Amino acid sequence: MSQQRFLTLADVAEILSISVPQARAMVRSGELPAIQVGGRGQWRVEKAKLEEYIQQGYERTQQAVREGTLA
Repeated sequence: MSQQRFLTLADVAEILSISVPQARAMVRSGELPAIQVGGRGQWRVEKAKLEEYIQQGYERTQQAVREGTLA
């Protein structure tokens, strides 16, 4: 069976070690791209988008370390 393309917010929360409400807030703010599916409008995050988000976090951290602005 092939890998799933999309993750639920519960999956995202588990991967990032955050709560589901925090994952939902990231989606609603536009920080993490997602789509709504189904009649109840459940959120789904593409695995590739989550990986991009994580990579961008690493890049921001590296930049802050170089600039000496890491909090």
